[in-house]
Amino acid sequence: MIILTWKRGIVLNKVNNIYCVGRNYAAHAKELLNEIPTSPMLFSKPTHALAEANGQKVLLPGNRGSIHFETEIVIRIGRPYEQGIKLEDILDSFTIGIDFTLRDVQTELKKKGHPWLLAKGFPNSAVISEFIPFSGIEEMKKIDFSLQRNGEKVQQGNIKNMIFDLQTIIDFTALNFGLGEGDLIYTGTPEGVSQVMDRDHLTLHWGNSVMGECVIKLA
Repeated sequence: MIILTWKRGIVLNKVNNIYCVGRNYAAHAKELLNEIPTSPMLFSKPTHALAEANGQKVLLPGNRGSIHFETEIVIRIGRPYEQGIKLEDILDSFTIGIDFTLRDVQTELKKKGHPWLLAKGFPNSAVISEFIPFSGIEEMKKIDFSLQRNGEKVQQGNIKNMIFDLQTIIDFTALNFGLGEGDLIYTGTPEGVSQVMDRDHLTLHWGNSVMGECVIKLA
């Protein structure tokens, strides 16, 4: 279990598991020349990967090839999963996060048919900003999420463009791995992923609201 204390006084308790959905936006799959999946494509990150986007520096490895940012909606599970449970009854909050990926490492792992953990699970590879209460799926569809790098918008997405919707993701994850209170799910990134550079200032947005920010330090 890990407990994070937030800049604005909000405490997030019991982060137990971190699941991630790959290739959940068709345009992103195409930009990396990947096939579009026919079922959710899941991987995980250790809790040591978590880092807060509360204005501080985020340290990333600078000697293992290129690192790409992947901006995503991150949902938090608020109670143990039960078969047939509805999205509104199990999802208690969400935020905007970044799934950092060692792209060169991932490419080599793919060639060998190996798991992605070395490319996805390194310290600080799972950045999350401040969580806000879940207001319903239709309300979420009305607002875009985005990432700005050094003041320039580089990614923008909306959950209505997901290949697999949130209910499908939750059901599939629970069936294959289990889901409980405090589990996080990164739900996939839209197109526009790119290499992050030393001293980049990243700002995570939900509509016009800034959810979090950080400065990258490569070492």
